[in-house]
Amino acid sequence: MEKSDIESMVIQRAEAMFSAIREDRSSIFNKKHWIGKTLAWCMKNPEFKTRLFRFIDAFPTLSDRRSLVRHLREYFADRNDIPEFFSKGAKVAGYGGTVGNYLLQKAIAGNVRAVAQQFIIGENREEALTRLNELRKAGFGFTLDFLGEAVVSETEAEAVFQGYLSLLEGLQTKAGKWQPFGGGSDANGLDWGSSPKVNISVKPSGFYSQIHPEDSEGSIEGILNRLLPVYKKVMELGGFMCIDMESYAVKDLTFELYRRLRLQYPDYPFLGMAVQSYLKDTDEDLSGLIKWASDHKVGIAIRLVKGAYWDYEIARAARNNWPVPVYTAKEDSDAAYERHASFLLENHPVCYSGFASHNIRSLAFVSEMAKTLTVPAQRFEFQLLYGMAEPIADELLKEGQRVRLYSPYGEMVPGMAYLVRRLLENTANQSFLRHLFAEEAEIDDLIQKPEKPEPQHSGSGSPAPSQQRPGKDFRNYPVPDFSRVDNREHMKTALETVRTSLGKDIPLVVNGQEIFMETHDFSIDPASPERVIGRISQAGIEETNDAVATAKKVFPQWQGTAVEERAGLLRKAAAIAREKFFELAAWQVFEVGKPWEQACADVCEGIDFLEYYARKAIELGTPADTGSFYGETNQILHAGKGVAAVIAPWNFPFAISAGMVSAALVAGNTVIYKPSERSPVTGYLLSRIFQEAGLPPGVLNFVSGPPKVVGNSLVEHPDVCLIAFTGSLNVGLQIIEKAGIVRPGQEKIKKVVAEMGGKNAIIIDDDADLDEAVPAVIQSAFGFQGQKCSACSRVIVLASVYARFVDRLLGAVRSLRIGPAEDPGNTIGPVIDQRARDTILAFIEEGQRDADVLFRSEVPDNGFYVPVTIFGDVQIHHRIANEEIFGPVLAVMKAENFEQAIDMANATRFALTGGVFSRSPVHIALARKNFQVGNLYVNRGITGALVGRQPFGGFRMSGLGGKAGGEDYLLNFVETRSICENTLRRGFAPEQQE
Repeated sequence: MEKSDIESMVIQRAEAMFSAIREDRSSIFNKKHWIGKTLAWCMKNPEFKTRLFRFIDAFPTLSDRRSLVRHLREYFADRNDIPEFFSKGAKVAGYGGTVGNYLLQKAIAGNVRAVAQQFIIGENREEALTRLNELRKAGFGFTLDFLGEAVVSETEAEAVFQGYLSLLEGLQTKAGKWQPFGGGSDANGLDWGSSPKVNISVKPSGFYSQIHPEDSEGSIEGILNRLLPVYKKVMELGGFMCIDMESYAVKDLTFELYRRLRLQYPDYPFLGMAVQSYLKDTDEDLSGLIKWASDHKVGIAIRLVKGAYWDYEIARAARNNWPVPVYTAKEDSDAAYERHASFLLENHPVCYSGFASHNIRSLAFVSEMAKTLTVPAQRFEFQLLYGMAEPIADELLKEGQRVRLYSPYGEMVPGMAYLVRRLLENTANQSFLRHLFAEEAEIDDLIQKPEKPEPQHSGSGSPAPSQQRPGKDFRNYPVPDFSRVDNREHMKTALETVRTSLGKDIPLVVNGQEIFMETHDFSIDPASPERVIGRISQAGIEETNDAVATAKKVFPQWQGTAVEERAGLLRKAAAIAREKFFELAAWQVFEVGKPWEQACADVCEGIDFLEYYARKAIELGTPADTGSFYGETNQILHAGKGVAAVIAPWNFPFAISAGMVSAALVAGNTVIYKPSERSPVTGYLLSRIFQEAGLPPGVLNFVSGPPKVVGNSLVEHPDVCLIAFTGSLNVGLQIIEKAGIVRPGQEKIKKVVAEMGGKNAIIIDDDADLDEAVPAVIQSAFGFQGQKCSACSRVIVLASVYARFVDRLLGAVRSLRIGPAEDPGNTIGPVIDQRARDTILAFIEEGQRDADVLFRSEVPDNGFYVPVTIFGDVQIHHRIANEEIFGPVLAVMKAENFEQAIDMANATRFALTGGVFSRSPVHIALARKNFQVGNLYVNRGITGALVGRQPFGGFRMSGLGGKAGGEDYLLNFVETRSICENTLRRGFAPEQQE
């Protein structure tokens, strides 16, 4: 029979399977049990489903009855359309006395544990091995997966490693007593004559905590250090190991890991990997893997799955403005699964296949296609999840198929992510099992052939201009996905290119002319101070005054330029920045010590500012009607103020400079741009981009030089009417003070736009998800060495989880690598210069006298490195709890309750950024109301604000209230005029225009 003729056979096979299980019911949907009743409510009520799954997710962290009662009330007490057990339990929670609350807690704990036991074969090795005996007696093979998807430290990764070794030792003892399935006397102890009895699945991310997509080689080596000994133990047992596929970010890494392990032991056949059909890359990936296996003359094994991270992949792509890597319609994934299954079966001489699905249509397709292609029975098997669709698994076994159950084991807390994924899968609107077992849909509807999409490739290369849509539809420019080899190669090439361009002379630029001064300063690499990044011409008072005079002279012409033309020049600059993207990022790696991803994010943000302000300027430049009516018109007009001084910081040398300069320019001002003396080369590159875009001479003047000379001259100059500054509080206050003095010849009161830093806190609630909180705190506190005004320098932890949080935090920071930013394997680089290093070390020395030093890292000998330092039990009056340090120093503070934590967070003079990790709806609402910061982040890190999405800026001593990248930012750079005209003439008024 031809492949094209099997459809009728698939339908017949599916109908037969359906008939065989019609009277059965998957236990998870059995309404006689708590889980069945509860899931039925979930499927009817999406709001309840969300609340329930979030409650289950939080449940393992609710360590006492008081916390349990509070969460039960918060999630369920205000709902009437929920199961009686929840509504009654929530309403009486707290009123039943000690005994009543104890019984309530026990009942809920028992039910949640029952749900977990439905999908998890055991919470420890002994329990899991006992249940494996039961599976074996029933005729099912197994693959064991050690639960724990998030490791934040090498200590935790080592625990996963040791857990697998312990598991394998237990299996070694048990497996010898198991009789192989149906293999006969010549089976060599193998199930079905060809498959090892011992079978485990491993997730690469569990074996190494420092996986960085940009450091593919280092990540693979880190994983192999632990995975290889596990594989050797598997081989010693004559077992099988499957490398699971996780998120798209580690897909290519996982393929490479598999290829290396497979070639290291080419004569041992029992190594497989999972491949996900919902990924658009999979057609290409499978074809490439089969060709690789044929070229190297090795057999391979594939577990074909549809994929379990769909929501995560969609959200991640949306958040990063990347192409979506997965099919977004279920029928597309189903069709791709059949296409991939057919391809694997065709290549059965090279590939042993495990087909993982609960979809009867998919299973019937595999079975009939295998017959059509005359695939030997020993070349494929079916795999289903433990605890799901038992009737389907039983029927396959009755048919004589080889059936293996994917069986996770481990403690409830690390297993919660897996459990929630299974619950989501069972209750999803498009879930086959939901339709089959819960809703009893018509079989004809369930087994129809899915539409077959054309094979697609997800793409995800370097940012493309086509992703930046014209008009008002602004979209953030995407940071490169370094899991893709092309982006890693682009960055490596850019670093090499920049490395050969270091040390050149950098001029001033006034009135479009480059001026090379005899007086120079040097920009140096903070990781290698002997390396000169550029020789920088230094302006004096005369050159600064010349720049102001030039800007004043051309101001009327620039202000009179149509706003559309000014906006067009910003867009041209953005296009040039996209063309030079990796080069601009590479310069920052060398000049300020930014890691790859953050250097790229800085350039992305600069591009975003250019595009966003171009759009907003056109809106602002269009006269706005404020209430015209018959006989009268009222309009608001905006125009540039005059000469603007932009005094930029070094920590975001492209992004913040681009933001302040472009806002001033597009609003109709002329600009003197003074870059930080610590990042002048990047500043010069920005000025060159504007020049290349066609900005008229004199509209933007680039003047580098000593702050006390150039900066003070600009602030005090009577012809400068606008000052945009980002930097330290002390300098900002000096600027505000000097700008308030009216000097001879000054015609306007100076406008100051200033962002001046923070002492930012993250609160860790007693129910926080530490798998998410710990990495977010580390990234927020130590990303770019803590040299961000938004960086976390205080973490306020509720007392009940203080010890547990600190333990995981310290384990994580001990695992960080410190070294030059050009090495993508390093997480922590140098601080900007010797002055910063000395200042931070002085803070650390003083902190040691006040608080406990929980951790202090070692640092490289060369370069401006300071130790990553964590202080514990810091008190609210300690200086390290109040002063901005601008380095990798974190104060850990303890609060007795959430209200006190909010008070502690607010107890500084700053109000820039803050964060909360909590799964309590009431506490999140309280933080939204009372946490006094300009940017509040809930259950995520507190750095990395995106233009348009999270307008950035604080109040109190953090700034003057303006929100960069927001709707109102350009208003800081314009004069606003209101014009009212009486249009009535001798009793006649013109008709109103729409």
